Amino acid sequence: MTRHLITSAIPYINGIKHLGNLVGSQLPADLFARYQRVRGHEVLFLCATDEHGTPAELAAKKAGKPVAEYCAEMHQVQAEIARGFRLSFDHFGRSSSPQNYKLTQHFAGRLADAGLIREVSEKQMYSHADGRFLPDRYIEGTCPNCGFDSARGDQCDNCTKQLDPVDLINPHSTISGSTDLEMRETKHLYLRQSAMKDQLEQWIDTREGWPVLTTSIAKKWLNDGDGLQDRGITRDLDWGVPVMKGDQPWPGMEGKVFYVWFDAPIEYIACAQEWVEAGKGADWERWWRTDKGAADVTYTQFMGKDNVPFHTLSFPCTILGSGEPWKLVDYIKSFNYLNYDGGQFSTSRGRGVFMDQALEILPADYWRWWLLSHAPENSDAEFTWENFQTSVNKDLADVLGNFASRVTKFCRSKFGETVPEGGTYGPREEALIAALSQGLAAYQAQMDAIEVRKAAQELRALWVLGNEYLQEVAPWTTIKTDAETAAMQIRLGLNLIRLYAVLSSPFIPDASAELLTAMRAEGAEWPGDVAQALQALPAGHAFDVPEVTFRKITDAEREDWQVRFAGVRS
Repeated sequence: MTRHLITSAIPYINGIKHLGNLVGSQLPADLFARYQRVRGHEVLFLCATDEHGTPAELAAKKAGKPVAEYCAEMHQVQAEIARGFRLSFDHFGRSSSPQNYKLTQHFAGRLADAGLIREVSEKQMYSHADGRFLPDRYIEGTCPNCGFDSARGDQCDNCTKQLDPVDLINPHSTISGSTDLEMRETKHLYLRQSAMKDQLEQWIDTREGWPVLTTSIAKKWLNDGDGLQDRGITRDLDWGVPVMKGDQPWPGMEGKVFYVWFDAPIEYIACAQEWVEAGKGADWERWWRTDKGAADVTYTQFMGKDNVPFHTLSFPCTILGSGEPWKLVDYIKSFNYLNYDGGQFSTSRGRGVFMDQALEILPADYWRWWLLSHAPENSDAEFTWENFQTSVNKDLADVLGNFASRVTKFCRSKFGETVPEGGTYGPREEALIAALSQGLAAYQAQMDAIEVRKAAQELRALWVLGNEYLQEVAPWTTIKTDAETAAMQIRLGLNLIRLYAVLSSPFIPDASAELLTAMRAEGAEWPGDVAQALQALPAGHAFDVPEVTFRKITDAEREDWQVRFAGVRS
């Protein structure tokens, strides 16, 4: 048994996430966690809500609620939707937890003592009406590039040009609407990433087999232009982790908070502390401290490509710079973007299918299968309703669901609702077992390598083998002349349903559980040997004919959803 620490990039608290967010981190992380568990390994799977920074403040203001109240409510909303998608987190924490406050301040103190934090005086926009410095996203005006009148101080959403607040024409505060703004000097703390460039590069070079996407982004930030830059880790905000050096005040930093991208990754560790204090676990240090047993843990992170720089550079700077024996990530699985029906998903613009909407129209397994089998690993992918309908109907309904239905209904009509006795395997059955064994090895190899789309293809190929066998031997024809052989074929088919349910459980956990219940085989374990697995249900074993495992999506439904979810959400 091996030990796997698995973390998913933590989603922002501001609103419900779309399908692109889901497939870019949480869902493939869940797939890997479920797979490692069903293989008998020990897993700690952690995620949380990212609750600090400008997006949280702005969303709370829009909702007309205090930011702490808004974050608490949205955490519950996101946790409930995660349960709806069967995301099997061992703990779903909060970056606003006391544990994360304390740990973030601890790391800041260690980095300061190591000489890796410096103070920088810089000019930022100050609003007289609001009596505060304004983060970039609190400032809007007209874009000097395209003339869009609602460009933010960091970027124009219309033309995507990167901006500074001083670039905007007629800038105003999004809090008060005031145009009485001026550039005023303020002090901030910077993490001296540049001082750790060589150490980071050496560390990255020791990581084995990282995806090209992950490594290329990390190397680009390390070496492009002027190389790795120091990064600001504080902000002039009210909501966040107060800037302190350990448990001591930080002179000159009164009223400031740590930048969300400094404290958010630290929540991975704090989340494990929350897990223990919630009574779900006994020892978080054996997962996170290499001097406490974490040296033999394999740590895998899942994230979208936009998060890679922070996880390959900034967070490792924090961990390495602390000089303490914390567990560093072994493998970072990064994903490209999932686009939506000819455009882009966008949380800020409300464009695309969102997680709550998806669950309103179809069960989680339909979405899990499509998203994972079309995961944007090597390039951006695109969700279209036509492709979704085709994949569900052909893969889930026609291949897996139809196999389970045909075998169980035929058995009930001809032999009753128990596994029938019959003859022994012949050459066709032995060939099937050999093909299944080879396919299982290929499936496991892709799952071990976290090649999500390839794993889905191998799993579907295993389902196809059963259908091809059933079609070829045709027990409905065989029974007319050789009932004993037909019984053997159906006994094999019933055992195949059990096998498919176990193998499919990381992808489609609800359907797998339903099939195992129908086969009265709850608790079935991952097969070590296919031939043995296909004898797990002996003659006389009772079963139930399952309900329709997957129904087909009709053309009328698809057309309705295309209209209802046309890409704009109010």
